[in-house]
Amino acid sequence: MDADRLAALLAYCRIENPDGADLMTLEGLYQAAVGYLTNAGIAEPPPDTPRRAQYDLCVNHMVLDAFDQRGAAENAVIHENPAFRRLIAQLKLTEAGAVS
Repeated sequence: MDADRLAALLAYCRIENPDGADLMTLEGLYQAAVGYLTNAGIAEPPPDTPRRAQYDLCVNHMVLDAFDQRGAAENAVIHENPAFRRLIAQLKLTEAGAVS
């Protein structure tokens, strides 16, 4: 992850003064989110495109969710964001070579 992408991710997650552990965690979560999308058939789009903005939003959402859920949660009810699911579905369906 380059410095600009890290800065955007830190801003999205509202992390102002990350320590070394936070940065390592964010890097791992970022790689996991990109890997998830890749395995779902969604390739990283070219920079400065609307599709890239959607892709980055999905990655940011996944990273923030995982970062916030690091602690043990007992008896927690977790609801998935339907807007996020729709965005993932749209990216999958509009991927080059996707079957309509």
